[in-house]
Amino acid sequence: MTDISALVERVERLKGTAVLCIGDAMLDRFVYGAVDRISPEAPIPVLCMEREDAMLGGAGNVVRNLVALGATPAFVAVVGDDEAGREVGRLLGEHDGIDPCLVIEPGRQTTIKTRFFASAQQLLRADRETRAPLSAFSREQVLARADGLIAQAGAVVLSDYGKGVLTPPVVGELIARTRAQGKPVIVDPKGTDYARYRGATLLTPNRKELHEATAMPVDNDEAVVAAARTLIDTCGVEAVLVTRSQDGMTLVTAKGEVHHLPAEAREVFDVSGAGDTVIATLAAAIASGAPLLQAARIANVAAGIVVGKVGTAVAYAPEVVAALHHDEIQSAESKVATLEGALDVVERWRRKGCKVGFTNGCFDLLHPGHVSLLGQAKGACDRLVVGLNSDASVKRLKGPTRPVQSEAARATVLASLSSVDLVVIFGEDTPLEPDPRAQARGAGQGRRLHG
Repeated sequence: MTDISALVERVERLKGTAVLCIGDAMLDRFVYGAVDRISPEAPIPVLCMEREDAMLGGAGNVVRNLVALGATPAFVAVVGDDEAGREVGRLLGEHDGIDPCLVIEPGRQTTIKTRFFASAQQLLRADRETRAPLSAFSREQVLARADGLIAQAGAVVLSDYGKGVLTPPVVGELIARTRAQGKPVIVDPKGTDYARYRGATLLTPNRKELHEATAMPVDNDEAVVAAARTLIDTCGVEAVLVTRSQDGMTLVTAKGEVHHLPAEAREVFDVSGAGDTVIATLAAAIASGAPLLQAARIANVAAGIVVGKVGTAVAYAPEVVAALHHDEIQSAESKVATLEGALDVVERWRRKGCKVGFTNGCFDLLHPGHVSLLGQAKGACDRLVVGLNSDASVKRLKGPTRPVQSEAARATVLASLSSVDLVVIFGEDTPLEPDPRAQARGAGQGRRLHG
């Protein structure tokens, strides 16, 4: 088996893997609009708001990434008794496979991060939050709920955003209880005192966090390794994975191993939430039995995917497999996307100012009339998405002897056309029928991706 084949097989084995995530739940809000004038009241732009979106942030984004990879996450977090906390609960309910255990603390403000965008430019971020440590009752609730889930998990993630959930008494107890059951603990750390994470399996600081935690230089490979070894020695952890933006990642273990992984991103559009993708992928891979280096390599690929997307995005398992096969697959095959992947691509195109068009059909068999119509459709937009009826829907529409060609064959032929930028296979009779996944992503009516 080749090295790439082994990684692909490991990604496929992430499906159904149980991971427990504990940490700071947040609500990420996105306000999109246009700016065409400066305020007469102050030298600031006036944003004419056009639409709003909301999604799970913080540790909630770790859970979203776990679901995208096919894992089965349990989630323990704390929210306030407020509308934002209830919205976090609703968003969790939209994702199949999540087992949420939300502790509600009266008087606590659920963290909300609101980002304002005009075209492709983020203008402002406004935060509303409570950073105070949990009450004694809430701490006991978190520990009690985690206790019942640790035994079922293949790995435990502690996603610390410094909002009061993973304070020293709680985080220390969670690490001790998890390790006592022989389970790995992966920590996304916060602050400068990493001693509270003593006994964890793996820490995942970024370069800036590593510098702040050790007060050591981190401007080259040797310096990063030295600082990581200091963390290992002083915090009693088994390994440190340092994320280094354009310089990739560096994995250092207590056994003396050092691995530098080059950056996988082919286009950097938005780094929001990339750390969440890394820790989610690491945890899912480790829980599935992957060696640490193999898990880090898959996480590196997943991070390269999300930084090419808009906002706090996720990496889907098929996208990770496609990225692993990037140098082997044909360009036509890479144009065929899942609905979730297509929504991410389309949003990125829109943020770049592209006009996105949509058309659909069975295309069984593809003939010159189809080619002409697709060319005309592409002439009316910058990017053309084609919805392709699945084999089952073609049979319903055209009879039991159809289709002549399978959906895979039809998708490949369509994607080979220069006029087609993306192909999405759908199972409904028409692409106008509502699809809950698209609605959850704010795509309006079902699979309509045009705009």
